[in-house]
Amino acid sequence: MAYSSKIIFGPVLSRRFGLSLGIDLSPSNKQCNYDCLYCELESSKPILQMDTYPSVDEVLGELTKALLIHKNIDVLTLTANGEPSLYPHLEKLISKINKIKQNTKTLILSNGSRVKENIEAFKLFDIVKLSLDCASQKCFKKLDRGHKSLEIESIISSMLKFKKVFKNELVIEVLFVKNINDKKDEVEKIYEILQILQPHRVDISTIDRPPAYKVNPVSLEFLQDTAKYFKGLNINIAYSNKNSKKEVKKDSFTKDELLSLIKRRPLSEEDITKLLDTPSQKIFYKLLKDKLIKEVLSSELIFYKLS
Repeated sequence: MAYSSKIIFGPVLSRRFGLSLGIDLSPSNKQCNYDCLYCELESSKPILQMDTYPSVDEVLGELTKALLIHKNIDVLTLTANGEPSLYPHLEKLISKINKIKQNTKTLILSNGSRVKENIEAFKLFDIVKLSLDCASQKCFKKLDRGHKSLEIESIISSMLKFKKVFKNELVIEVLFVKNINDKKDEVEKIYEILQILQPHRVDISTIDRPPAYKVNPVSLEFLQDTAKYFKGLNINIAYSNKNSKKEVKKDSFTKDELLSLIKRRPLSEEDITKLLDTPSQKIFYKLLKDKLIKEVLSSELIFYKLS
């Protein structure tokens, strides 16, 4: 049976990190200092700090309950409806999570904009995933659309300093969007930075879930060519693979739990068959029939979102 609350969601099957139990540090509304064109959440004005958020004790209480049910999780993923590093008690929270996680790894999915402010907290994670979509301010302003106070040069500088002190796994994701950051000069600049940064892995990807704005993915061929160009780095082309053979324990979801999950993360056809047990799939298709969820085509793949 699945465990779902406003704070805990999943498990979901991550293309890059395995079976993940999500911890939403902004469950009430989107709070982010970016407004990325490709975001799977609705567009919103960038902010610099969270206004509403759960307490550390609330998060730990919900997580403790969830871990009693889910014992085969690969990672505990700190995320948010927006940017998790805006959470004001991040260091205290991850310190306490580390005391109860046992063999499960901890992961934070961050846009990388607040590494400098959260360096001590980030050092406590098993895996830190940072985004680096652009290397120039012009591209950054057009694609990631960060708060006006943010500059990509300063963000990159903080990433480089963090890498020198971080002992665990650093993953950098570059998400390419057609006709924006796929141009030769931008790709070259990104590669120059990655060569200096030398992360443990670089995930290169493109849009595969319905984006907030009308932008398009690059082709798989472009990702393959870019992977070849990024010599000397551990490159993972992260795209949906319907032929994945990994066996994942299927969970049971109620109607409300499914709606809550889909609200946070559009589900693919693969997610439906791999994550939901038979009764849950019946509930899912009833939701679809009743038009509480809708089918959306994105990057030649079908996803399901709230109507």
